[in-house]
Amino acid sequence: MWEIFITLAAVVALAWPLGRYLAAALGDAPTRIDRVFAPIERFVYRLIGIDARRGMSWRGIALAFVASNAVLAVIVQAILMLQNHLPLNPDGIPGMSWDVALHTMASFLTNTNQQHYSGQAQLSYFSQLAGIVTLQVVTPAMGLAIGLAVLRGLFGGRNVAMAKEGETRDLGNFYVDTVRSVLRVFLPLMLVWSLLLTWQGVPSTFDGAKIAAPIDASAGMKEQVIPVGPVAPMVAIKQLGTNGGGWYGPNSAVPLENPTPLSNLFEIIAILLVPMAIVFMIGRFTRRPKLTWLTLGVMATFSLAFIGAAEWSELQPNAATTGLAANGANMEGKEQRLGPATSALWSTLTTQTSNGSVNAMHDSLNPVAGGIAMAGMLVNAIWGGVGCGLVGFLVYLLVAVFLSGLMIGRTPEIYGRKIEVGEIRLLSLLVLLQPMLILTATAAALSLPALTANSNPGFHGVSQVFYEYASAWANNGSGFEGLGDGTTWWNLSCVVLLLIGRYACLIIPLAVAGRLAAKRVAPVSPGTLDIETPTFALTLIAVIVLLTLLCFLPVLALGPIGEALSLAAHTVS
Repeated sequence: MWEIFITLAAVVALAWPLGRYLAAALGDAPTRIDRVFAPIERFVYRLIGIDARRGMSWRGIALAFVASNAVLAVIVQAILMLQNHLPLNPDGIPGMSWDVALHTMASFLTNTNQQHYSGQAQLSYFSQLAGIVTLQVVTPAMGLAIGLAVLRGLFGGRNVAMAKEGETRDLGNFYVDTVRSVLRVFLPLMLVWSLLLTWQGVPSTFDGAKIAAPIDASAGMKEQVIPVGPVAPMVAIKQLGTNGGGWYGPNSAVPLENPTPLSNLFEIIAILLVPMAIVFMIGRFTRRPKLTWLTLGVMATFSLAFIGAAEWSELQPNAATTGLAANGANMEGKEQRLGPATSALWSTLTTQTSNGSVNAMHDSLNPVAGGIAMAGMLVNAIWGGVGCGLVGFLVYLLVAVFLSGLMIGRTPEIYGRKIEVGEIRLLSLLVLLQPMLILTATAAALSLPALTANSNPGFHGVSQVFYEYASAWANNGSGFEGLGDGTTWWNLSCVVLLLIGRYACLIIPLAVAGRLAAKRVAPVSPGTLDIETPTFALTLIAVIVLLTLLCFLPVLALGPIGEALSLAAHTVS
């Protein structure tokens, strides 16, 4: 268990200075960092025709976000379908079918990386690098740009000192924030992590697949084809950008993608590094240090509770081994070289963020650990994805402020700006969209068993289907892979949840922030609700738990809870 404490301590030690760097590098005030990156950024702005000095309203940012994503969608869809006609395809891999290409494009465009294909067998090097890795770099940067805009909106925008009440507020420039995030944050981190992983043996080459002769020829296999490629850069950004999509189908459970205990440590740290650094960034970016401690306290409380439950669960025996002499921790679906403790840690951190990468098979988790993974995705704001995790947390914060204001008999307000009917309608729509779409899709899939291709009946079968759609909505991408999800049904139904789960969850809070920014600031009085206190933090935790449980407790009872109780009863009997 010591490796868990070392990992978490290393994340905190790295995230704190990185958060300070993010506040300076992405802030609106000039810094010495500009001397290094500004010349490159000015070239990029001229190349894409952007006026970096022009601010944007929330509507302008939303339009730029959607328009730029539409352009990327067309380009990547074409690359995936026409890869057999494009360069860097030494293994002669054919183009993807339209529905697999559509799902793959939508999945990586939304920072989800849900994979209904095996990358080493179905993508060329050009598709991996020009399509997949490009999106893995750009989409978290776009999410961070939206997060910065929402933060500015809560405090009146960049023109708060000059704008009058009701005037449009400047929430930043979407393209500037995106370019800065790519050049100042993700590319440097990606370079460092790529070198670390290459050092540990992760392939980094443009050579074609390697051919090896098996030692034991009695199985009738004369040779083994081992796909390689520029794997290390993709693994680096898949972790750092809360992407999760791996070069190989089994992801970081494959020794080529995660060969050593040290590479496993580097990859786990990378899952949590940037989301936690963003939390440390908040206080300096907004000049409200207590907001960082509120956010950190709430997120860390959930995170540690979930880690503890998952670790306990996976250190229990698998029900299939009941009665055997060697009855130890649950090793089903896990790499012997990694063990159950770090596998459980990875499974809960990858679902607390929107990462979704795996180093063990989630379908083989004991029911409690599987339920914890689902709960992490349903909350979707325990660290969360890059930028979108912060936005999701602020949604819960606004709902908690509204409910707290009602309880104390005052008009709800945050930092002096009243939360009124328009904002609550938008927030309510967002809160209701999640259960409505996930549960409707789950019910439809379960009612059409010929389409679901479930490998398990009963409680676990419900969990498989529910997990897939919850993962799509949360832009996570992991799965209970007993599911035959490479079909037109799964590709198209998941695309719907992928797109709504990304764009609704970012644009609706952006609209709320834009509306709040234009409001008059009420002076602080003795009756003003102070949200940066332990008491409010407990209220916020209660709101998150109630919203998640009230919406999803029935389906959790039919899935992991029911499975855990049935297995416990079987063990006792």
